[in-house]
Amino acid sequence: MRIAVIGTGYVGLVSGACFSDFGHHVVCVDKDASKIEALERGVMPIFEPGLDRLVERNVRGGRLEFTTDLAPAVAEAEAVFIAVGTPSRRGDGHADLSYVFGATREIATALKRPAVVVTKSTVPVGTGDEVERIIREAAPEARAWVVSNPEFLREGAAIDDFKRPDRIVVGTEEPEAVELMKEVYRPLYLNKAPLIFTTRRTAELIKYAANAFLATKITFINEIADLCEAVGADVQDVSRGIGLDNRIGSKFLHAGPGYGGSCFPKDTLALLKTAEDHDMPLRIVESVVSVNDSRKRAMGRKVIQALGGDAREKTVALLGLTFKPNTDDMRDAPSLSIVQALQDAGASVRGYDPEGIEQARPLMPGVEFFDSPYDAAKGADAVVLVTEWDVLRALDLRQLARTMTQPILVDLRNVYPIEDIEEAGLRWHGIGRPPRTQ
Repeated sequence: MRIAVIGTGYVGLVSGACFSDFGHHVVCVDKDASKIEALERGVMPIFEPGLDRLVERNVRGGRLEFTTDLAPAVAEAEAVFIAVGTPSRRGDGHADLSYVFGATREIATALKRPAVVVTKSTVPVGTGDEVERIIREAAPEARAWVVSNPEFLREGAAIDDFKRPDRIVVGTEEPEAVELMKEVYRPLYLNKAPLIFTTRRTAELIKYAANAFLATKITFINEIADLCEAVGADVQDVSRGIGLDNRIGSKFLHAGPGYGGSCFPKDTLALLKTAEDHDMPLRIVESVVSVNDSRKRAMGRKVIQALGGDAREKTVALLGLTFKPNTDDMRDAPSLSIVQALQDAGASVRGYDPEGIEQARPLMPGVEFFDSPYDAAKGADAVVLVTEWDVLRALDLRQLARTMTQPILVDLRNVYPIEDIEEAGLRWHGIGRPPRTQ
């Protein structure tokens, strides 16, 4: 099957590479000539474990191509996936659909054969209707079926998520589109991956509802962590205790500095705007967004409190800057708010991250970056563990303590047992856990 993927960002590139690994012939299209040139040289625009090898294997096999020329790629395609960005629109928080609609107009004029036009980008309810209208207006003779096929990829585990999905959601009621989408996902369908067909609007809402629910779980356990601190309980035990209930489950119940990334902040806000437009306020989601924003700022205050309430002329090293491990994504990362709070309080801030330094650099003016966690910690008054990369789960805590001016470790991910931290000569500060001396 011949597939065109419009957009080589996170979703487009991962999807295109995985489709080609299924045996389809895939052409990935992007307007950014420098990105296409880099991809042709095997240089990935994002960090995603295994993606470079996957791309290289399928380019070498002749199944995956990259181009800036949309028209010939679409003309030969039986399925065209729209995977361009939908960032939050400045001023009102709605999803910015200008890239989606712009791509749709170009696709419409390039269609030469019957094809499904699939919105893979995360879009608000009703977007597929407008995509269909644009195609009908621009190319009334085109035989195209507009389908919603939201992605559910976790950054850092995207390839495995694509190839071993919990479910594949397809929004269409057109028999021709159903058959084409079954062919697209045939390798997964044969492996009994759940292929769910719904109406287009239902599929669009499933994506937002799923992310809002997961964001709610994260925010819930973070508030419980604050209560644990107040009453002397341990949030890790609370999380295990409720997570073993099959009705709740253990995933997304790990207390931390708040959620970030490309999906949850943007999608919860877009869902709220959709609800507002339909005069159906979502009070729970409103609270989730508000609490999460407040929590990120509160983590900066927690570090200042660990320093005795005064961070002026103190040096703080942040270990882990990206919003989660195994990605270089800095979008809405909690570290951004923590850095701002510390700098506002007069502290000098250092940073270390295994993959995200180049992405963090323009977002964190005034921060000094290091290539090693121990170099970042040398002479620091406090070290803050922000993102739980594997390399940061295996630190030599004694070495860390020896290099610091003040041996303070603020563990915002509860990676290390308090006993290990204190035995290494460090003073523990964290979230949702009583100190061992209590």
